[in-house]
Amino acid sequence: MTASATARTGHWPAIVAAAAAATAAVMPGFTVGALAPSMQHALHTDRTTLGLAMSAFYAASALGSPAAKRLAARLPVPAALSAAAAVASLSMLALSRAGHVAVLFPVLVAAGFANGLVQPAAGRLIAARAPDRRRSLAAGTIGAALGAGTLVPGLLVALVVHPYGWRAAMAIAGLLALVPVALAPLTRTPAAGPRRAAAASAPMPRAVRRTLVLWAVAAALSATGNNAVASYFVQLGAHSGVPDGLTGDLLAMSAVIAIAVRLAAGALADRAPRGDRTVIAVMMLSGAAGLALIAAGSPVTFLAGAVLAFSAGWGWTGLLLSAALRLLPDRAENAGHTVQVGVYTGATIAPFTFGALSASLGFAAAALLAAAAALTAASLMATTTRPALRCGESPSLRAA
Repeated sequence: MTASATARTGHWPAIVAAAAAATAAVMPGFTVGALAPSMQHALHTDRTTLGLAMSAFYAASALGSPAAKRLAARLPVPAALSAAAAVASLSMLALSRAGHVAVLFPVLVAAGFANGLVQPAAGRLIAARAPDRRRSLAAGTIGAALGAGTLVPGLLVALVVHPYGWRAAMAIAGLLALVPVALAPLTRTPAAGPRRAAAASAPMPRAVRRTLVLWAVAAALSATGNNAVASYFVQLGAHSGVPDGLTGDLLAMSAVIAIAVRLAAGALADRAPRGDRTVIAVMMLSGAAGLALIAAGSPVTFLAGAVLAFSAGWGWTGLLLSAALRLLPDRAENAGHTVQVGVYTGATIAPFTFGALSASLGFAAAALLAAAAALTAASLMATTTRPALRCGESPSLRAA
């Protein structure tokens, strides 16, 4: 697609189509989690085995991210996004017919690897199509897919599982994931010019690489704490004396809040783009405060902490992608890769680490340790803000 053609079509249809693909790609892991109680009985397995299968999805996204990044760099953006959504669709349709728990592992590993194509491709799309003054909002829209990825399975549980069963819900999720495949042509991007291609092939400055590593570690630590709470939300609510019905309603409401916060944070960050890393650190710190409130163990503190943990604590993902794109304007795949590795590494280790800690130390101590991880993440983001802006090693850094 030529530059004039992309200008005529505008960037928002492309961003929304990419967000839809991101939602579809992450849904297999979240859908298995939402349907786990029903699947556990039908597949004659236990919660631990299903948890391992879900971790396999996130681990494949994290560990396969370097290979997925290289593949996404070679594919056109529409091809990468449609492939991710199509694999997610096929995986959920296959899971809807599964007769044994062993089927879950290879299917979810394949879906997890395909999910790894999304962030690098989305980074390329934002860099090529979104104007600078809307880049944070565009990244926030992509980041909102994580919230939507939990909301859709939750709606299927509420509306489909009871009357029709988990297999029907899984099949409907698979069919819904085909919608972004049809929308993928909207995400065409112009070919990179020779100047941008040369910049992308140049060695990455050491200061930039160090900053990206620290950001990925911060993302992993913050995601570990918040994903642990998401995984054990009902149990934590019960421990705090909150009825299961109210906890379920709060989980659905929190997913909507998470989407809204990502969009609002992106829109506000576009007004002061150089401060996005500070905003990320503050949001991670707020998430740590929410986790600490949850650890207090009363119904009031649980409700307040849950809102903080899901809104501010999870609301930084789009901003981190935007910050990485500003740091690496000519290496969009690397920017998406940074966010992806951090978030999905945290998602991989959180459920079992939190489960082991809560079993040995109790829910309150485990939640406090999760808060400490989020606090460390905020500290890392705060300490990397100034060095990244002061460094003058490359045009990429000066552009940030």
